[in-house]
Amino acid sequence: MGLTVSMVTFDTHDAPALAAWWAGHLGGQVQGHEDEFVMVLPGGPGLPAFGFQRVDDPTPGKNRVHVDLGADDPARAVEEFVASGATRVAEHTLPDGFAWTVLADPHGNQFCVSATHAA
Repeated sequence: MGLTVSMVTFDTHDAPALAAWWAGHLGGQVQGHEDEFVMVLPGGPGLPAFGFQRVDDPTPGKNRVHVDLGADDPARAVEEFVASGATRVAEHTLPDGFAWTVLADPHGNQFCVSATHAA
């Protein structure tokens, strides 16, 4: 069975607003402007779409699945996210020197930013 990641979906109380925020960072295009479900189509080949669905009561606490983003300049990417409304949650460094920052988007969904690395 061959599988690919086609979309990562976030629960939120305001799907259009969160989709616009992520589109600005991913270089993607917002598709659909309904309150219930909005997608951000990827800004490059091989990237999954991001979906945003309105729910009345998003899961409280840390999300159980999160997005890991790789950046050529992770410190700059983190600062750009924070400047646009993300919250810095934690910094981590492994003994081998690999480091990442945990952030939360404006609706509290956590995600990580690190140097780009091979899967």
